[in-house]
Amino acid sequence: MVLPEHLHCLWALPSDDHDFSTRWSLVKSRFSRAVPSGESVSASRVRRGERGLWQRRFWEHLIRDEDDYARHVDYIH
Repeated sequence: MVLPEHLHCLWALPSDDHDFSTRWSLVKSRFSRAVPSGESVSASRVRRGERGLWQRRFWEHLIRDEDDYARHVDYIH
């Protein structure tokens, strides 16, 4: 069973890599393949061949400094 919730994470990417979109796409794709299908999906998702497990969007935020990092860690907890 997959619970209808959301996910927060902090990633330390290599200094020359800022490709959040590809990384999230891979996480979502691999997870989705491991979960049996059968969830309800909207007509627009059916037309696009999408599963109903994930939001279409994600929000990224580049941590600015140690205080910003601490605020985000605190928020996640």
